[in-house]
Amino acid sequence: MKRKFVIPIIFLAVSIAGCSNPQTPAITANANIVEDDHTGAEIQSNSISEGEDTTSSVQITEQVKPTQARSNISAEDNPDNLIQTDTPQEQEQLSPTKKATRVLTSNAWKGLPVIPQVSKNVKSIYQRGLELNNNPNAYSKIGDCGSTPAWFLGDFDRGPEYYNLGEYTKLLEVIQEFNGSHERVSLGARAGFNAPSLFVSLWSDIEHCQPDEGPLECEYRVNRPVMAFIMLGANDIWHPDEFEPSMRKIIEYSINNGVIPILSTKADNQEGDGSINFAIARLAQEYDIPMINYWRAVQDLPDQGLQEDGVHLTWGKNDFSDPKYLETAWTIRNLTALQTLDAVWRTATDQEPQ
Repeated sequence: MKRKFVIPIIFLAVSIAGCSNPQTPAITANANIVEDDHTGAEIQSNSISEGEDTTSSVQITEQVKPTQARSNISAEDNPDNLIQTDTPQEQEQLSPTKKATRVLTSNAWKGLPVIPQVSKNVKSIYQRGLELNNNPNAYSKIGDCGSTPAWFLGDFDRGPEYYNLGEYTKLLEVIQEFNGSHERVSLGARAGFNAPSLFVSLWSDIEHCQPDEGPLECEYRVNRPVMAFIMLGANDIWHPDEFEPSMRKIIEYSINNGVIPILSTKADNQEGDGSINFAIARLAQEYDIPMINYWRAVQDLPDQGLQEDGVHLTWGKNDFSDPKYLETAWTIRNLTALQTLDAVWRTATDQEPQ
C-alpha cells in the first residue's frame, strides 16, 4: 500500500514547488516587465517556409494578430497532410456522441491554426448541456496548476485595472458573458494532475466532492458548465501510454454531459517526439471539437515561451496593448483562450463570429 502512494505525493510536491502563484499587480500605464519575468536571454526562432495553411478548414482567424505573423510551418508540417474521410455536410450533422472520421498524419498538427475554426458540432453538445440544465454562463478549467486562476484567466474577473484588452476590446463581451468563471477555483484543476487522475476519487476535494467522485465528475456536477478548457499533458510524460485512453474518457464524459471540451496543445516537448501534442490534435479532429494550437502560438516567442526548465511558461501581465507582454507565454495563453472561448460561444449560440 505504501508504495502505491509514494510517487503521487512526491510528484505533487515537485509540481507545487514549480508552480507558485504569481502576484499580479494592477496594470498601470508605465508598467514594465522586470528581469525575472523573462527567463532565458536568447531568442530562438523556428525556420519555417512559406506555403502556410492552404486548406479552408484550418485558416487562422483575423483575431490572432500577436501570433498570426509569427508561426509559419514547414512543408512537411503543412495541414494538407490532414486526411478527411467525411464530407463537410456529414460533419455538420454530427450528434454529440458521434465521432468525425478525420485523421492527422505525420507532423500536420504543427500547422493547425492557433484559434480553431469551430465546427457546428459544438451546437449539438451545447444544446444537450442546456437540456441537462447546465449553466450557459459557466465554463470550467480542467488541468494542472497552470489551470488555476492565478495563472489562467483569473484577472478577467478581478476588474479592468488588472487587464488591458488593447485592440481586442470586442473580447469584453465574452468576458462579461462568463463573469464568475474566470476567477473560480476549479475542482478539476490542481498541481500535479495528469489525465488519469481526473477519474481518481483520491484526488478529489473532500469538502465539495462525494466519496466516489473523481475530480472531473465532481467539477461538472458542482459547476454545471457548458464548456471546459482541458489542458493536460505536461504531467503525463511519466505514463504516456495512459494519456490517450484517459483523454478519450475525459472527452466522451464531457460530451455526454453536455460540456463542450476545448483542448489545447502544450508549449513544451518534454517527451521528445511531440507525441502528446500529436495525440491531443488527433483526438480534437476525431471528435470534431475545438483545439487551441498553443504550441504554435509560442514558437516565435523568446525561448518558445519557456523558462529555463523547458516546461514552465514565461509570465507577463494580461496587458494586450503592450508588445513586450505579448512576448510572454502566459499573456499569449490568456489571449488565445479568450479568443477561442469567444469563437466557441458564438458558434454554439448561433451568433455571427467577430
